[in-house]
Amino acid sequence: MKSLNLFQLLPSVAFLSALLTTSLHRSLSIRSVKVTSFFAGAGGLDRGFEDAGFDVCWANEYDRSIWSTYRLNFPETKLDTRSIVDVKPEEIPDCDGMIGGPPCQSWSEAGELRGLDDKRGQLFFEYIRILRAKRPLFFLAENVSGIVFSRHSKAFGKILNNFAEIGYNVSYFLLNANDYGVPQDRERVIIVGYLAQYGKHFSPPPVVESKPTLKNAIWDLRTSAVPALEKNRANPKVRRPNHEYFVGGFSSIYMSRNRVRPWNRPSFTIQAGGRHAPIHPQAPEMVVVGKDARAFVEGHQYRRLSVRECARIQTFPDDHLFVYDYVADGYKMIGNAVPVKFAAELAKQISIDIASFSKRKRKQVVRGTVISGRTSSTSQTVPQGSKKIAS
Repeated sequence: MKSLNLFQLLPSVAFLSALLTTSLHRSLSIRSVKVTSFFAGAGGLDRGFEDAGFDVCWANEYDRSIWSTYRLNFPETKLDTRSIVDVKPEEIPDCDGMIGGPPCQSWSEAGELRGLDDKRGQLFFEYIRILRAKRPLFFLAENVSGIVFSRHSKAFGKILNNFAEIGYNVSYFLLNANDYGVPQDRERVIIVGYLAQYGKHFSPPPVVESKPTLKNAIWDLRTSAVPALEKNRANPKVRRPNHEYFVGGFSSIYMSRNRVRPWNRPSFTIQAGGRHAPIHPQAPEMVVVGKDARAFVEGHQYRRLSVRECARIQTFPDDHLFVYDYVADGYKMIGNAVPVKFAAELAKQISIDIASFSKRKRKQVVRGTVISGRTSSTSQTVPQGSKKIAS
């Protein structure tokens, strides 16, 4: 277990007071809809569902570098640290919903796009195995946009049809988190299923009119970041928790395109690594110096966004603390997370939908159908066996 850095976690009496107040508010809320979380990570999806009024009663996360962070932020949730492969359905509490984001590297543009040929891609079927046994009212799964690429059409269609065969009406959408209150361009595929006997498919909530920007998210942090220590260790002299940034050179791949967004725009996608974190908007956009080559403008400071700034952009509140010895682990946890506000907006819509469900026997299996909905990209492919619906 990672040791807690008291200088990072206890920076001020005011911060502690805010943390205590928020924690009490969350713990005293009346929650009746129970949810179990898989591939929980640092808890972005879980935090969003809690903010929407759900009770995340049990969670599963196999990466030991995340356990301390999850337990710190979700002290009332039982954390199972085994691989999902080793978890038996009867060991999981009964629930009304299942949420989770199976590992995305198998489908990612930044990865090898191996899909089901990668063991991580096959973990979707472990999620389905448990879903079949528990039969909650709903499930939600999140993944990268690459899962709907044409090369994965057959594999993705197989996953969707598996959900339908075990009794769920399934909808999937390619959505941009910036449309739901997140100051970042971040396209993700959201898959939601409702028990088919209720005869309903999920549709996302309307997009918000106001699109938040970098200035909305991190302007107040602009002068207080500190660099990580040697070998990018956590810096105990941070003035705000996790407000240190990755230091080191920039690769030719990094310098092949602009990495700076101005204050009045949303951030680039926050990735799961410090070396590839976007540049802070205090600096001007990088200039073209050749084919696939950019350069920094002389006379300006170019630094990566700090761990806390990335967390803000992912809409984690400041009382959500990240525990690590090396800042790379902080960036990884945050970059792999579902933005909290995005998760909360989806959860609120699910809450509205399931409130209308009457009590029926969940063991009854009615084969579901698969539909696809609106998309924020033209790259979406409708897998075999699914039906396109109007945007």
